[in-house]
Amino acid sequence: MAVLLYLFIPLAILILYAISIYNALIKNRNLVEEAWSVIDVMLKKRYDLIPNLVETVKGYATHEKETLQNVIEARNQAVNTKDVEHKQIAEQTLNHAMMNLFALSENYPDLKANTNFQQLQSDLTDIETDIEKSRRYYNGTVREYNIKIEIFPNNMIANMYGFQKSKFFEIENQEEKTTPQVKF
Repeated sequence: MAVLLYLFIPLAILILYAISIYNALIKNRNLVEEAWSVIDVMLKKRYDLIPNLVETVKGYATHEKETLQNVIEARNQAVNTKDVEHKQIAEQTLNHAMMNLFALSENYPDLKANTNFQQLQSDLTDIETDIEKSRRYYNGTVREYNIKIEIFPNNMIANMYGFQKSKFFEIENQEEKTTPQVKF
């Protein structure tokens, strides 16, 4: 009887430890999914503002159809992309198109002075700030989750139950990573 007790106690401790590892992995995976959901919500808010911005610009810059069309196409591509890797690429394309759109305002003083345009631009800037915060939170949760999956003995449990590493939301375009040089 005592021998069974000496075998049962360590086995029970080992099982409880494995359960706690599994539960921690589930918790971290859910945090990653929640963080991605927050990014999706912020991106949706931005996607909803873009058509209004394009319509405002259209009234002032009617011969800039190519730029406006590029923004709409980039927005539609970004809206229809779901996974992290493709979303990063779509977001970079959209960001580039939006920079071109805002550059147009420099050529049209009336557009630049339009209160609707200014409000939309301000709203978009606020959303961009929220998106940046959301990306940082997402990447932090991905980091924690990936660490939990890779460390021993968690990696044995993670492999047993098919936990996969998550991808970071990163800048793929190397030009965006470099610091611009300002010369006077």
